[in-house]
Amino acid sequence: MDTVALAVTDGMLHFELALAYEVFDAAPDGVAGPWYRLVVCGPGPVRAGRFLLEPDHGLDWLPHADTVIVPGWADVDEDPPAELVDAVRAAHEAGARLVSLCTGAFVLASAGLLDGLRATTHWAHTRALADRHPKVEVDPDVLYVDNGSVLTSAGKAAAMDLCLHLIRLDRGSATANAVARRLVVPPHRDGGQAQFVTAPVPAPDHQPLAELLPWVLERLDQPLTVEDLARRARMSSRHLGRHFRAATGTTPLQWLLIQRIRRAQELLETTDDSVDAVAAATGMGTATTLRRHFNRTVGLPPNTYRRTFRRRNRSGRDDGRQQHQRP
Repeated sequence: MDTVALAVTDGMLHFELALAYEVFDAAPDGVAGPWYRLVVCGPGPVRAGRFLLEPDHGLDWLPHADTVIVPGWADVDEDPPAELVDAVRAAHEAGARLVSLCTGAFVLASAGLLDGLRATTHWAHTRALADRHPKVEVDPDVLYVDNGSVLTSAGKAAAMDLCLHLIRLDRGSATANAVARRLVVPPHRDGGQAQFVTAPVPAPDHQPLAELLPWVLERLDQPLTVEDLARRARMSSRHLGRHFRAATGTTPLQWLLIQRIRRAQELLETTDDSVDAVAAATGMGTATTLRRHFNRTVGLPPNTYRRTFRRRNRSGRDDGRQQHQRP
């Protein structure tokens, strides 16, 4: 059982704190095996907005955790408490995976954990993070950044994306999708997507796209093209591309490829189907095509991914876990 610790002090943002608690506190129905052990660590009773929180342990307990999550820090103009910074640094030195949600990146940066690394935070505070910590390569345009043992996310909804990404790394796509269904959120947004798009929620004239996406997900085994999608949506390929960019922040072809890869991950995790069968079920056509796209996107060949995932399932999180690669 992996232990996830929430590192909290006065001044934390309650939304990101509650979000992480909801994701990691209880397994969704139908997920077998032990779930995470979630603990809250703080220096004493902690006030987050109008809420008062009673931690399970002090901040000095953080080095015992497998993963430490630092929720958003409310006032980025103030330095985070030294005891929080020291405890986070000690947890990292003990081998914990460090995760910041939203402006929690300021805590990780103050601990020196982001020096020389690419990182992100809420787009409104990326300039402040870069100015205050010039050794950090701040990327203002992505949802989250995975550096292996240190991960950072943008604000609000992007924090959910990163939490689901962690579950996908630890427990696989099927489990992450089950959590997303329970929480009624999208099962996957790639970390490289823009933090915000022109129309995050489709406007009425995007209704054909809202109807199109479920239709595509039911037909991933078919060799769909952008032209097929445009024909189904009753619009030109160029018009479809504009709708896709506005509503999802990516292109139709890239979105379709990612859905095929995620479906392939689920099949590799949950079935004994051959790579050829998985390629056919995901519309990739041949095992060679699947291997090429899968390796480029996930960072592992399909058979290696299957063995790695099943080894983690038997023995807990794989200490030699590959760093996540984004397309």
